[in-house]
Amino acid sequence: MKKIMVVFGTRPEAVKMAPVVLELKKYPHEFKTIVVSTGQHREMLKQILKLFKIRPAYDLGIMRKNQSISDIIANSIRGLEKIFIKEKPEMVLVQGDTSTAFAAGLAAFLHKIAVGHVEAGLRTGNKYNPFPEEVNRRLLSSVADLHFAPTKTSAKNLIKENIDPKTIHVTGNTVIDALHLALREKPFDNEGDDSNRRLQKMILVTVHRRESFGAPLKEICAAIKTIAKEYGDKIKIILPVHRNPNVLHTANKILGKIKNVKLTEPLDYHPFVHLMKQAYLILTDSGGVQEEAPGLGKPVLVLRRTTERPEAVLAGTVKLVGDKKEVIIRETKKLLDNKVAYVKMARAVNPYGDGKASPRIIKAIRSYFKL
Repeated sequence: MKKIMVVFGTRPEAVKMAPVVLELKKYPHEFKTIVVSTGQHREMLKQILKLFKIRPAYDLGIMRKNQSISDIIANSIRGLEKIFIKEKPEMVLVQGDTSTAFAAGLAAFLHKIAVGHVEAGLRTGNKYNPFPEEVNRRLLSSVADLHFAPTKTSAKNLIKENIDPKTIHVTGNTVIDALHLALREKPFDNEGDDSNRRLQKMILVTVHRRESFGAPLKEICAAIKTIAKEYGDKIKIILPVHRNPNVLHTANKILGKIKNVKLTEPLDYHPFVHLMKQAYLILTDSGGVQEEAPGLGKPVLVLRRTTERPEAVLAGTVKLVGDKKEVIIRETKKLLDNKVAYVKMARAVNPYGDGKASPRIIKAIRSYFKL
């Protein structure tokens, strides 16, 4: 039996790793699955673990107020080393591009433990955008033994960096697996039974990335304010506000008194998935939403200057609009007013897979260990 340690610390990681954990547990005679949470997003992790019925064997509890990226990495490595020494896993699985993922990959490498990288090969080509995620990805690729690329484009990025093609497996993105699992649960109706809702086009907005703080966020909120006032009762805008003070203060100051803009607390994953399903279109700077929303037939306008997910842009499910007020207003109005443009995006094929990424990942791991 091989010990496989799955490490995550943030909500997006937990969402995307939950289907992998559940798939691993289908092979109890081949794998002992050990789930470790660094607790980088402690409160936001709880509902994901509850939804997917996953209980970590270890919780490092590293979350501290106003901690730096260096603190996250250093504290994660220290905590993980103790667990590695005790459990002696044969492989550590990490996901994506967080500081937790990088720390776990580096710590495993230092203990000569094999590393499997889920969602490998995403690149923008700009090491400071997104920061620090772009460099986290690149560094993880240098220590990983198995690279689970969500798309052919991601696989090509890895090959360009001289990663052995035999170690690269194109699997699709596990976020689609998680989406399918979440949608099986009872729908969550965030908006009640208001009959007027059916006459409105609901726009869902999420914005939380570091590169959006400051002037870009002010531009985004100003654009939302203009759109809300111009369309009035024809639309409703819902913005779950990230608890980071940089986001909270700006959103409340610019949008807090707009009648058809609803600022909410950050939503748990399950209600958020169903809110995406209800939305007419989505404005976001989130990477995960760029993958999830097209799976629901929802056009996405990306409030960023770069994206590490060019497949969605090429497929037409996502459009990169940046963070300038005038562009955001123009592109949003186009989708609200032009039915042809809307349908073209809504019906485009989602490039991120069929919801069977996790079985492909486990198949590759079994092959690696010759099981």
